[in-house]
Amino acid sequence: MVLIAPPDHWHALAMIAAVQSGVDVYVQKPISVDVVEGQAMLAAARKHKRVVQVGMQRRSTPHLMEAKDAIIKEGKLGKIGLVEIYCYYHMRSRKNPPDTAPPPNLDYEMWTGPAPMRPYNELCHPRSWRAFMEYGNGIVGDMCIHMLDMVRWMLDLAWPKSVSSTGGIFVEKNSKANISDTQSATFDYGDLQVVWQHRTWGDSPDPKYPWGATFYGDKGTLKASVMSYDFFPPGKSEPSIHKDVVYELEQFPEDKTEKDLEKHVAPAIRVHMKDFLKAIASRGKPVADIEQGYISSASCILANMSMQLGRSLTWDAAKGDVAHDDEANKLLRRPYRSPWVHPEPTNV
Repeated sequence: MVLIAPPDHWHALAMIAAVQSGVDVYVQKPISVDVVEGQAMLAAARKHKRVVQVGMQRRSTPHLMEAKDAIIKEGKLGKIGLVEIYCYYHMRSRKNPPDTAPPPNLDYEMWTGPAPMRPYNELCHPRSWRAFMEYGNGIVGDMCIHMLDMVRWMLDLAWPKSVSSTGGIFVEKNSKANISDTQSATFDYGDLQVVWQHRTWGDSPDPKYPWGATFYGDKGTLKASVMSYDFFPPGKSEPSIHKDVVYELEQFPEDKTEKDLEKHVAPAIRVHMKDFLKAIASRGKPVADIEQGYISSASCILANMSMQLGRSLTWDAAKGDVAHDDEANKLLRRPYRSPWVHPEPTNV
């Protein structure tokens, strides 16, 4: 078994090499930085008959599993026509440090790997690398994918019919600290719209849900996040059903002392890992199988492509490309830096 958790631009090559060697894999989300990488990863997992679990642990979060069963499956929401997914955290560094030589203990050539080589900056390491699009897909590839995947899992959704997105980064020229982001994206499922929003000015519309999803049905509304869920009957401002995350600090006292552990996520991680081990034993598919990781990752990548191109993109799931859009299809594969070679679904 191999755990793959480097920066996003290294996920594909490491995962493919691992399954080719005959091991099962846990790979962090998003699985890839471009769509073709994801297609190659899925093809490799299936060809070599490996179990691959993706780190999309909302699917294994106990109170969200309860919400799926007790609220959505029981029909308490009725017909769902809109889901809003959102993050109001300020995810971009406000610093602007100068480029410098990399530290002597870092092999920056290898760290950069297949990504474009750029001068070293302290933001590249260890986690602030998400400030650079060379290594990932920004906030959509970081936070949106979790909530989009959660919605897909809770509602049994596959590919959106089309994806559109707008937004940008705004900087006050006379202020070193005043940087704000805004991006919205619509994942269109025909009779259902899943709408993402990230913004960093003003307050969250609901302080209890700064990062989460709101499901709007004709019989009620469900708010869900890593911390809780609330069900609101029609016309009511107070929930009739509320559930908080359940900590396991007494059953697992190491949760109290584990450095940098997000204690509210620990139960979900345990369930997710147990599901992975169960799939390894049965040779079945885990709850966050690589195909689900591919769909959620690629959908978010398409949102960034839509924002870049300034138009909606219609996805052809059967062909694995954007319908009737040669310019968009050229963006499905990022150039790799030599000597690394971009993986292809046909040669893994």
